[in-house]
Amino acid sequence: MVQDLSQFDSAPWRSVDPKEFGDTAPVPTMLSREEQQLYAWLTSRWTQDIGAVVDLGCFVGGSTARLASGHAKAGKRSWIHAYDHFKADERVKAALLYRQGIPEFEGDDTYWLARDLLAAWDDHVTLHRGDIRDKTWESGPIELLVIDAAKSDDSIDHIAETFFPHLVPGQSLVIQQDYYHWRLPWIPAQMQRMRNWFKPVAYCPNDTVIFLNTRQIDEDALAAGNIGQLSDAEIIASLKRTNWRGIPWHKAYRIRKMIRVLAANPGVRVGHEMVDLKT
Repeated sequence: MVQDLSQFDSAPWRSVDPKEFGDTAPVPTMLSREEQQLYAWLTSRWTQDIGAVVDLGCFVGGSTARLASGHAKAGKRSWIHAYDHFKADERVKAALLYRQGIPEFEGDDTYWLARDLLAAWDDHVTLHRGDIRDKTWESGPIELLVIDAAKSDDSIDHIAETFFPHLVPGQSLVIQQDYYHWRLPWIPAQMQRMRNWFKPVAYCPNDTVIFLNTRQIDEDALAAGNIGQLSDAEIIASLKRTNWRGIPWHKAYRIRKMIRVLAANPGVRVGHEMVDLKT
């Protein structure tokens, strides 16, 4: 069944009451309220149970819980696969876990915590621990791919090579959670270079853009989107061509900031190493 893309124009997820899908509040998340609504809406309303839901970079399960809540409420049977290092240092624990009600604990391992927090959806979710660049995919079609792990050029290329070929044209969505993050210019650059295989359908504050896969991902697509082969000038050229739906000025500004920062950090391809000299 070909679904009506015009439904994205009205952002119907904004009317979703997250409590309708169960209590996800105890699971810490960095998602905005609207992103949380979006994830529950996507798995309850958009997905047709023809492939897996894949969550790349789930921290301790915050995004996974919102995906799983909508998935379970709708009675979906396909599996949710969540990937992360499942590590957090003391700074991250204090800022993102303890402040959201998680009791203090020793060590940096958070795998056990994610398992506990996601226990309510245990029959829907599989956790995959480790570096995303070491992971493979052998579990069939992917209907929804949520990406919050493209923090470097080699990680974004590995994600594309490993997961994109399993998308279902005309149905599968890719959620680029860091599309407008100034430290990660390779994300909009890659999606612009793969414009013949993806169509942007919606934006969700703060940084998230939703793409529909329109054609089967093949070797040509992966070659077009390969970031590791590109010079700074080639990435900047792709960023300058990024202008879907006449993006508003404040988003165009963020693309311009990416260009400025990339130019000031020649050859840098790891997000946390990017420095904005004007801040």
